[in-house]
Amino acid sequence: MAKWYDDPKIAEDTVYWKPKSELWMWSAIASFILALALNAVIPSVEQVKEKPYRIFLAAFIAVLTVLYFFAIKRPDFRKKLYHKAQFICAGGVVLIIWDLLTTKSALLPLPYFPGVAGILSVMYDDRSLLLRSTVYSMRLFFVGMITGTTLGLATGTLIGWWRQWDYWLSPIIRVTGIIPAVAWLPIALLILPSSFTTGVFLIFISSWFPVSSMMAAGIATTPKSYFDVLKTLGANNKFLLFNIAIPNALPSMFIGILTATAFSFTTLIVSEMVGAKAGLGFYINWAKGWGAYSKVYGAIIIIAVEFALILALIGAIRSRVLRWQKGILK
Repeated sequence: MAKWYDDPKIAEDTVYWKPKSELWMWSAIASFILALALNAVIPSVEQVKEKPYRIFLAAFIAVLTVLYFFAIKRPDFRKKLYHKAQFICAGGVVLIIWDLLTTKSALLPLPYFPGVAGILSVMYDDRSLLLRSTVYSMRLFFVGMITGTTLGLATGTLIGWWRQWDYWLSPIIRVTGIIPAVAWLPIALLILPSSFTTGVFLIFISSWFPVSSMMAAGIATTPKSYFDVLKTLGANNKFLLFNIAIPNALPSMFIGILTATAFSFTTLIVSEMVGAKAGLGFYINWAKGWGAYSKVYGAIIIIAVEFALILALIGAIRSRVLRWQKGILK
């Protein structure tokens, strides 16, 4: 007899549960239309280039409209789109308020509170420098993150499966894990030959600890009854490790990777603010020194977008690998 979580439609409703009404979708589009109209009609107090902001709003309105018509005959996609409609609508309202309080009235004064138009304008003007900084930061992040995650998975497997490795490695992880990665910065700058290798080392530390800890916990918490049953059927230790223990640890492993991603991003920016000659952290530090807070906010927006995209990628991989959990967990 089929269970409720075997039905993909019911399982999907547990994820996309927001009201599936066209009203919210049109409200989302209308909020951005209103933001564009107000920006075009109300005169600006601050002297900024508003064209990039208006182009952004017009492009976003066009994308939302295309997505709406694309979703009409695609129920699955429509459910996902409408689920996000309220959040998108709130984003449009925030842009309206932000624009009115800054560019249009200067109630929140420069340079500490630049408007969206001013931020997008400097992002457009500095597009070449921001692109180079983004590429540098992403190279540093992925080298450190992949290295730390790979060794973290190996370390976690050793600790969770073999008592001898647990005896020697667990104390080291407990000691180094509670020390923030940036605390190693002075030592790393002294020993390592360049700012790039220093950043890689710090990101490695940030990702290695949560991944290894969660992987070890996932393996160690595998129910003993699974092993007992399979041993009676003749399974050896290699089979138990790769077919029972590691698959059981996958949910914990992904929690560790998500945690490591957050820690690594923080460490990335901090490491680039000290000693680096490129990257988004360096760009933020440089812009702050000149009091160019529009540039600072622009770099922060890029960092937020990158972080969201990386989390979305990890989430998609997690959903694919752990698709058997769909509908069982919230």
